[in-house]
Amino acid sequence: MKKQRSLPAAYYRGGTSRAVFFRQEDLPRDRKSWDPIFLDVIGSPDPYGRQLDGLGGGISSLSKICIVGKSQHPEADVDYTFVSLGVKTPDVDYSSNCGNMISAVGPFAVDSKLVQVSSNATDASIRIHNTNTGKVIRATFPVVDGEAASSGTFAIDGVASTAVRIKLDFLNPAGSRTGKLLPTGNVVDTFDGVAATCIDVANPCTFVRASDLGVEGNLTPDEIEVHPDLLARLDSIRRQAGVKMGLASTPETIPGSVPKICLVSTPPENERAVQQKQTASDVDVLARSISVGQPHKAVPITVALALASAARVQGSIVADVASKQPVDQAGITIGHTSGNLLVGADFDPNGALSAATVFRTARRLFEGRIFWKDESM
Repeated sequence: MKKQRSLPAAYYRGGTSRAVFFRQEDLPRDRKSWDPIFLDVIGSPDPYGRQLDGLGGGISSLSKICIVGKSQHPEADVDYTFVSLGVKTPDVDYSSNCGNMISAVGPFAVDSKLVQVSSNATDASIRIHNTNTGKVIRATFPVVDGEAASSGTFAIDGVASTAVRIKLDFLNPAGSRTGKLLPTGNVVDTFDGVAATCIDVANPCTFVRASDLGVEGNLTPDEIEVHPDLLARLDSIRRQAGVKMGLASTPETIPGSVPKICLVSTPPENERAVQQKQTASDVDVLARSISVGQPHKAVPITVALALASAARVQGSIVADVASKQPVDQAGITIGHTSGNLLVGADFDPNGALSAATVFRTARRLFEGRIFWKDESM
């Protein structure tokens, strides 16, 4: 028998997700030893799907690890590595970025003293190098007494409480994994007889029309979950798209986290749309995203950024269903399962996405030491 081992850690909400945070300097130097630690900390794999023996929450948006350290990148203050963990499986995936959790990286960097701010400062601007994609994101947020502020009046759909507003500027986000905006070389490809747009902005993503799969665009996560074959069809399309995007050589070796896949549709004018406040007068496009095999409870920020860019690509699946007259001239308004999200986007004269901006909230929930069982011999 062995006693449990422990490491310094923190737990943060970022946007509509939560994750355990580690400083890279506190983790073992041998990265091969990280995976068992992360799995035990988060409580995976759990055949019951609850992650009751760890800090996960039984869904993909709550089964995450973030590692933050001093940056070697000349244009960044900190390096941030995102890890997605399977709930029922022992998958440990370093292949993608998490846009929601980025909102907590800047506050963690300040709170953990990885970045020093003056006790008199009222705002901090932290440049974050995401090691998963090689991209830089600038986070700007209020600080008080040298720590990230939390209390505020800004609200985001999907989170019950309000907090201070965190501005996230994704700089030159196109080509995060493939180096290309359109990795297949086509605006539209076809997989299993379904038209799809494959685009790489912040994360590789695949967009398909909900109508082409015979479903409504404003389904709830539960309705997607219980549909007899929708998730299986989407995963088949996603895996084939991943191969054509160059992410792996076979559908079987495509990771669970990328490419993301998302159903898009034109906002309807039916009773459900009115109740959801997602008619054509409220939003420009509806999006229902799948994350690691599960319907997302909101929308991944990286998917929102990719969607905003795809809406400007003439002939794309997103451009086909999105409104030609935006409800807000500041960007594109996306209707997701928990509400609406405005994504501000800047495009260069050639139509390429040079920067995208979203606003989120985050909060430190605890910091201290986290325990895991060392099962090694």
